[in-house]
Amino acid sequence: MKLVVGLGNPGGQYAETRHNIGWMVLDRIADRAGRAGRGRQRDASEVLELRWKGMDLVLAKPLTYMNDSGVAVRKLMARSHVPMADVLVVADDFALPFGKLRFREAGSHGGHNGLRSIIDELGSERFSRLRVGIGEPGRGAIDHVLSRFAPDERACLPILLDAAAEAVEAWAREGTSKAANRFNAFDLQCSPAGPDVAGGDRPSAPAPGEPGGPADGQGVRRTRTGWRKILPGADDEAGSGGRR
Repeated sequence: MKLVVGLGNPGGQYAETRHNIGWMVLDRIADRAGRAGRGRQRDASEVLELRWKGMDLVLAKPLTYMNDSGVAVRKLMARSHVPMADVLVVADDFALPFGKLRFREAGSHGGHNGLRSIIDELGSERFSRLRVGIGEPGRGAIDHVLSRFAPDERACLPILLDAAAEAVEAWAREGTSKAANRFNAFDLQCSPAGPDVAGGDRPSAPAPGEPGGPADGQGVRRTRTGWRKILPGADDEAGSGGRR
Protein backbone atom coordinates (compact mmCIF):
# COMPACT_ATOMS: atom_id res chain seq x y z
CA MET A 1 0.00 0.00 0.00
CA LYS A 2 1.31 3.43 -1.02
CA LEU A 3 0.00 6.73 0.37
CA VAL A 4 0.00 9.72 -2.00
CA VAL A 5 -0.91 13.05 -0.39
CA GLY A 6 -1.75 16.05 -2.55
CA LEU A 7 -1.50 19.37 -0.74
CA GLY A 8 -4.09 22.10 -1.18
CA ASN A 9 -6.87 24.07 0.48
CA PRO A 10 -10.57 23.11 0.64
CA GLY A 11 -13.28 25.48 -0.57
CA GLY A 12 -14.42 26.84 -3.89
CA GLN A 13 -12.36 29.99 -3.57
CA TYR A 14 -9.18 27.89 -3.69
CA ALA A 15 -10.22 25.50 -6.45
CA GLU A 16 -7.78 25.45 -9.38
CA THR A 17 -5.38 27.90 -7.75
CA ARG A 18 -1.64 27.33 -8.04
CA HIS A 19 -1.43 26.27 -4.38
CA ASN A 20 -3.86 23.42 -5.11
CA ILE A 21 -1.93 21.75 -7.89
CA GLY A 22 -1.29 18.79 -5.57
CA TRP A 23 -5.05 18.21 -5.48
CA MET A 24 -5.22 18.56 -9.26
CA VAL A 25 -2.59 15.84 -9.73
CA LEU A 26 -4.56 13.43 -7.53
CA ASP A 27 -7.76 14.28 -9.41
CA ARG A 28 -5.98 13.46 -12.67
CA ILE A 29 -4.87 10.06 -11.29
CA ALA A 30 -8.43 9.31 -10.14
CA ASP A 31 -9.75 10.31 -13.55
CA ARG A 32 -7.24 8.11 -15.38
CA ALA A 33 -8.20 5.22 -13.09
CA GLY A 34 -11.91 5.75 -13.80
CA ARG A 35 -12.57 6.68 -10.16
CA ALA A 36 -13.18 10.43 -10.35
CA GLY A 37 -15.51 11.72 -7.64
CA ARG A 38 -15.42 8.46 -5.68
CA GLY A 39 -13.55 9.71 -2.59
CA ARG A 40 -14.90 9.76 0.96
CA GLN A 41 -14.05 11.83 3.99
CA ARG A 42 -12.02 10.39 6.84
CA ASP A 43 -8.91 11.25 8.83
CA ALA A 44 -9.39 14.98 8.09
CA SER A 45 -8.99 14.23 4.37
CA GLU A 46 -10.83 13.29 1.23
CA VAL A 47 -9.58 9.77 0.61
CA LEU A 48 -9.75 7.46 -2.37
CA GLU A 49 -8.46 3.90 -2.14
CA LEU A 50 -7.88 2.25 -5.48
CA ARG A 51 -6.01 -0.44 -7.31
CA TRP A 52 -4.35 1.17 -10.29
CA LYS A 53 -2.23 -0.70 -12.82
CA GLY A 54 -1.62 -3.51 -10.34
CA MET A 55 -0.74 -1.19 -7.43
CA ASP A 56 -2.69 -0.44 -4.24
CA LEU A 57 -2.80 3.30 -3.64
CA VAL A 58 -4.42 5.63 -1.13
CA LEU A 59 -4.92 9.10 -2.58
CA ALA A 60 -5.53 11.73 0.09
CA LYS A 61 -6.35 15.43 -0.06
CA PRO A 62 -6.08 16.96 3.45
CA LEU A 63 -9.08 19.11 4.38
CA THR A 64 -7.26 20.85 7.23
CA TYR A 65 -6.10 23.81 5.11
CA MET A 66 -2.49 23.98 4.03
CA ASN A 67 -0.91 25.07 7.30
CA ASP A 68 -2.21 22.01 9.20
CA SER A 69 -1.59 19.38 6.52
CA GLY A 70 0.57 17.37 8.89
CA VAL A 71 -2.38 16.60 11.18
CA ALA A 72 -4.14 14.78 8.35
CA VAL A 73 -0.98 12.98 7.19
CA ARG A 74 -0.30 11.69 10.70
CA LYS A 75 -3.87 10.33 10.98
CA LEU A 76 -3.71 8.73 7.54
CA MET A 77 -0.43 6.99 8.27
CA ALA A 78 -1.66 5.75 11.65
CA ARG A 79 -4.84 4.23 10.21
CA SER A 80 -3.20 2.60 7.20
CA HIS A 81 0.04 1.62 8.98
CA VAL A 82 1.98 3.02 6.04
CA PRO A 83 5.72 3.42 6.69
CA MET A 84 7.43 6.69 5.80
CA ALA A 85 9.15 5.03 2.84
CA ASP A 86 5.75 4.48 1.21
CA VAL A 87 4.53 8.08 1.50
CA LEU A 88 4.70 10.63 -1.32
CA VAL A 89 3.64 14.27 -0.88
CA VAL A 90 2.74 16.25 -4.03
CA ALA A 91 3.12 20.00 -3.55
CA ASP A 92 3.43 23.23 -5.50
CA ASP A 93 6.73 25.08 -5.72
CA PHE A 94 7.24 28.56 -7.15
CA ALA A 95 11.01 28.16 -7.01
CA LEU A 96 10.54 25.94 -10.08
CA PRO A 97 9.43 27.26 -13.48
CA PHE A 98 5.89 26.40 -14.47
CA GLY A 99 5.80 22.84 -15.80
CA LYS A 100 8.93 21.45 -14.12
CA LEU A 101 8.82 18.37 -11.87
CA ARG A 102 11.25 17.54 -9.07
CA PHE A 103 11.37 14.44 -6.89
CA ARG A 104 13.28 14.41 -3.61
CA GLU A 105 13.62 11.60 -1.08
CA ALA A 106 13.93 13.96 1.89
CA GLY A 107 14.74 17.55 2.73
CA SER A 108 13.60 20.68 4.50
CA HIS A 109 10.24 22.36 3.98
CA GLY A 110 11.92 25.17 2.02
CA GLY A 111 9.37 27.63 3.37
CA HIS A 112 6.32 25.66 2.17
CA ASN A 113 3.83 25.73 5.05
CA GLY A 114 2.21 22.42 4.13
CA LEU A 115 5.55 20.60 4.12
CA ARG A 116 6.51 22.43 7.32
CA SER A 117 3.39 21.11 9.06
CA ILE A 118 4.04 17.54 7.89
CA ILE A 119 7.65 17.65 9.10
CA ASP A 120 6.54 19.04 12.47
CA GLU A 121 3.83 16.41 12.95
CA LEU A 122 5.95 13.46 11.84
CA GLY A 123 9.14 14.70 13.48
CA SER A 124 11.08 13.81 10.34
CA GLU A 125 12.04 15.18 6.93
CA ARG A 126 12.55 11.70 5.49
CA PHE A 127 9.53 11.36 3.26
CA SER A 128 9.47 11.64 -0.51
CA ARG A 129 7.93 14.62 -2.24
CA LEU A 130 7.10 15.55 -5.81
CA ARG A 131 7.37 19.30 -6.32
CA VAL A 132 5.41 20.74 -9.23
CA GLY A 133 6.60 24.06 -10.61
CA ILE A 134 4.00 26.85 -10.62
CA GLY A 135 6.30 29.64 -11.78
CA GLU A 136 8.07 32.44 -9.98
CA PRO A 137 5.79 35.14 -8.56
CA GLY A 138 5.81 38.49 -10.28
CA ARG A 139 4.12 39.92 -7.19
CA GLY A 140 3.72 38.91 -3.56
CA ALA A 141 4.20 35.22 -2.85
CA ILE A 142 0.84 34.76 -1.13
CA ASP A 143 -1.06 36.47 -3.93
CA HIS A 144 0.80 34.33 -6.45
CA VAL A 145 0.14 30.91 -4.92
CA LEU A 146 -3.52 31.76 -4.34
CA SER A 147 -4.00 32.99 -7.90
CA ARG A 148 -5.31 30.94 -10.80
CA PHE A 149 -3.18 29.99 -13.75
CA ALA A 150 -2.88 32.39 -16.68
CA PRO A 151 -4.71 31.43 -19.91
CA ASP A 152 -1.56 30.17 -21.66
CA GLU A 153 -0.67 28.09 -18.58
CA ARG A 154 -4.20 26.65 -18.38
CA ALA A 155 -3.90 25.53 -21.99
CA CYS A 156 -0.78 23.52 -21.09
CA LEU A 157 -1.95 22.35 -17.66
CA PRO A 158 -3.46 19.05 -18.93
CA ILE A 159 -0.05 17.99 -20.25
CA LEU A 160 1.61 18.84 -16.94
CA LEU A 161 -1.02 16.98 -14.91
CA ASP A 162 -0.69 13.90 -17.14
CA ALA A 163 3.10 13.96 -16.70
CA ALA A 164 2.75 14.36 -12.92
CA ALA A 165 0.30 11.44 -12.79
CA GLU A 166 2.79 9.29 -14.69
CA ALA A 167 5.52 10.45 -12.30
CA VAL A 168 3.46 9.29 -9.32
CA GLU A 169 2.94 5.93 -11.02
CA ALA A 170 6.70 5.62 -11.58
CA TRP A 171 7.34 6.44 -7.90
CA ALA A 172 4.86 3.81 -6.72
CA ARG A 173 6.28 1.16 -9.04
CA GLU A 174 10.02 1.95 -9.06
CA GLY A 175 10.80 4.16 -6.05
CA THR A 176 11.85 7.78 -5.71
CA SER A 177 15.37 7.52 -7.11
CA LYS A 178 14.37 5.87 -10.39
CA ALA A 179 11.34 8.13 -10.77
CA ALA A 180 13.61 11.15 -10.26
CA ASN A 181 16.00 9.92 -12.94
CA ARG A 182 13.11 9.86 -15.41
CA PHE A 183 11.03 12.87 -14.47
CA ASN A 184 13.38 15.48 -13.00
CA ALA A 185 14.48 16.18 -16.56
CA PHE A 186 10.90 16.58 -17.79
CA ASP A 187 10.57 19.63 -20.03
CA LEU A 188 6.99 20.76 -20.68
CA GLN A 189 6.45 21.17 -24.40
CA CYS A 190 3.24 22.98 -25.23
CA SER A 191 2.09 25.68 -27.62
CA PRO A 192 -0.51 27.83 -25.84
CA ALA A 193 -1.83 28.92 -29.21
CA GLY A 194 -2.65 25.30 -30.07
CA PRO A 195 -5.96 23.51 -30.38
CA ASP A 196 -6.80 23.54 -26.66
CA VAL A 197 -7.13 27.33 -26.71
CA ALA A 198 -9.23 27.20 -29.86
CA GLY A 199 -11.66 24.79 -28.24
CA GLY A 200 -10.53 21.62 -30.01
CA ASP A 201 -8.63 18.65 -28.67
CA ARG A 202 -6.23 19.45 -25.88
CA PRO A 203 -2.51 19.26 -26.72
CA SER A 204 -0.97 15.88 -26.02
CA ALA A 205 2.02 15.21 -23.80
CA PRO A 206 5.24 13.94 -25.37
CA ALA A 207 5.61 10.19 -24.90
CA PRO A 208 8.29 8.76 -22.59
CA GLY A 209 11.62 8.86 -24.39
CA GLU A 210 10.51 11.60 -26.79
CA PRO A 211 11.84 15.20 -26.79
CA GLY A 212 10.25 17.15 -23.98
CA GLY A 213 8.82 14.06 -22.31
CA PRO A 214 10.18 12.03 -19.39
CA ALA A 215 12.84 9.41 -19.88
CA ASP A 216 11.60 5.97 -20.88
CA GLY A 217 11.86 2.86 -18.76
CA GLN A 218 15.57 2.51 -19.58
CA GLY A 219 16.31 6.08 -18.51
CA VAL A 220 16.73 7.34 -22.09
CA ARG A 221 15.20 10.39 -23.71
CA ARG A 222 15.60 11.52 -27.30
CA THR A 223 16.71 15.08 -27.96
CA ARG A 224 16.82 17.11 -31.14
CA THR A 225 20.48 16.15 -31.52
CA GLY A 226 20.15 12.43 -30.80
CA TRP A 227 19.69 10.13 -27.83
CA ARG A 228 21.04 10.64 -24.35
CA LYS A 229 20.97 8.76 -21.07
CA ILE A 230 19.24 10.43 -18.10
CA LEU A 231 21.81 9.80 -15.37
CA PRO A 232 21.22 9.50 -11.62
CA GLY A 233 21.66 12.64 -9.54
CA ALA A 234 19.91 14.97 -11.96
CA ASP A 235 18.40 16.90 -9.05
CA ASP A 236 21.34 18.18 -7.05
CA GLU A 237 19.75 21.37 -5.82
CA ALA A 238 19.56 21.94 -2.11
CA GLY A 239 15.84 22.38 -1.82
CA SER A 240 12.73 24.35 -2.55
CA GLY A 241 12.71 28.12 -2.21
CA GLY A 242 8.92 28.56 -2.17
CA ARG A 243 7.56 30.43 0.86
CA ARG A 244 3.91 30.36 1.63
